[in-house]
Amino acid sequence: MQVLVHGGAGSDPDDPEPRQKTLEQAAETGAAESDPVDAVEAAVAVLETNPQFNAGVGSAVQSDGRIRTDAGLMTDDRSVGAACSMPDVEHAVSVARLVMEETPHGFVSGDHAVSLADAYGLETGVDLWSERTRERWAELDAPADGTKAQLEWIRERYGDSDPDGRDDDANSDADPERPDSDLDHDTVGAVAFDGDSLAAATSTGGRWLALAGRVGDVPQVGAGFYCSPAGAVSATGAGEDIARVTLSRRVARHIERGCDADEATTLAIEEFAELTGSTAGVIAIDARGTLGSAYNSAAMQTARATRQR
Repeated sequence: MQVLVHGGAGSDPDDPEPRQKTLEQAAETGAAESDPVDAVEAAVAVLETNPQFNAGVGSAVQSDGRIRTDAGLMTDDRSVGAACSMPDVEHAVSVARLVMEETPHGFVSGDHAVSLADAYGLETGVDLWSERTRERWAELDAPADGTKAQLEWIRERYGDSDPDGRDDDANSDADPERPDSDLDHDTVGAVAFDGDSLAAATSTGGRWLALAGRVGDVPQVGAGFYCSPAGAVSATGAGEDIARVTLSRRVARHIERGCDADEATTLAIEEFAELTGSTAGVIAIDARGTLGSAYNSAAMQTARATRQR
């Protein structure tokens, strides 16, 4: 089993070593599995339990003061499952897998996705707040209610920083209503190949100071994740722009046209930058077992692991 994981594309993290160790643990955990779907779920689950990353217990807070998680998972036979806008769900990747395996649908959202998780014994009602998110939210003067008021409040704040919140510009220190460099962290993802089959998964806690209910690229097929018989892909970065250009599908298409995973990720990120002017990162593995990763942000930490069957 080959597994490649990422911890998000953004600015340089303040303390990269602990994050790297967790990524390596995630890759090793996934590589120990015997099936690519098990591998990507297990790898992503490790990252969802660690508040260093923007997924699960490290998730961002939306404009109404709630934390909601999203994820998507896909296999090389194009089976797909996605779930989004789930309050208090730590392992969004497991709900995405549940949608794929137990329903006739590809995408379930909000409270209905939480109810589905409950029905199949997945854990819900989890406190996803970390000490840092509690402290940061307490500093903000957020509107108590009203969608329009919340929209006006976040309009000048959302998208003014690193897509995953690790903004290192001067405004981060000067203005408490801008994301902290050590708070919002990064979307996570994994791709796996066992010599026969491929799978990809991506999970996120969204973006800091997004409008309540905002859904980015992560659970959208072809945007935050994609898998075909040619390759498996997971993306991270500026979610709206990733969705507009279907970044993960773009990588897979390059693989289908003859590029290996390394060439495909590099080419897709070059195209993404030209088309959008935004930052993103992608990881991929192709059906030949070639791994690839590329980003145009300041940093994107990855880890890989291989276990012989």
